[in-house]
Amino acid sequence: MNKISPGTARTGQKNHGHFLDAPQLAKGVTRFWLIRHALVEENARAALYGTLDVPLCPDSLVAQRPMYEALARRLPEDAQWFVTSLSRTRITAETICSAGYGRKPELTVIPAFLEQDLGEWQGLPHNALPEKLRQPGHVFWPMSGTERPPGGESMTDVCARVGAALNDLAERNRGKDMVIVSHGGTIRAAIAHALRIHADTALHFSIQNLSLTILEQPGPAWRVVTVNELPGI
Repeated sequence: MNKISPGTARTGQKNHGHFLDAPQLAKGVTRFWLIRHALVEENARAALYGTLDVPLCPDSLVAQRPMYEALARRLPEDAQWFVTSLSRTRITAETICSAGYGRKPELTVIPAFLEQDLGEWQGLPHNALPEKLRQPGHVFWPMSGTERPPGGESMTDVCARVGAALNDLAERNRGKDMVIVSHGGTIRAAIAHALRIHADTALHFSIQNLSLTILEQPGPAWRVVTVNELPGI
């Protein structure tokens, strides 16, 4: 069987110019494959866990095995891999790799891709948060993009640090694929950076557990290839 070259579909379609017309992505483009970590355990989900190192749900690790296998097939074989300092990202990355990725890559820790630090509000039950807010809450996030918890950071702060980290990685890894297993807020911040939109706008994106978001920088501008792609579904 003839091997299909990058950027060419089985129909003979090719990506051309600035357009993506074929389902396969061309090689040699600076590209980020952003994956949100797996579902955390039920007790942790009852509170604002932010940057707390909470465990994953053991039942979902088993039940969602097909999703890990789909991610292992979807991700580029020669990618560099990055995780945060929290165990939920490392375990998610290791589970993907053991589900058929083909190799065991080095997992480099980058603190800049951590979730929003909620400061004194971390560990707070969700129903106790509204009375502490100083600004109207966000319909799809515990707080507005500019609300900064005491001792923590706002989502606009997260957008700034994530954007700087993406720019740095893109500059140091031109033309390479990078897999980043990270967090829901972080991935929304990455989208905000790519689209140059406000944090409150980026928070309208749904980023589900184990979902894949692909951002690339084929030139000076960023392009959003896919958001919240659920593997195997």
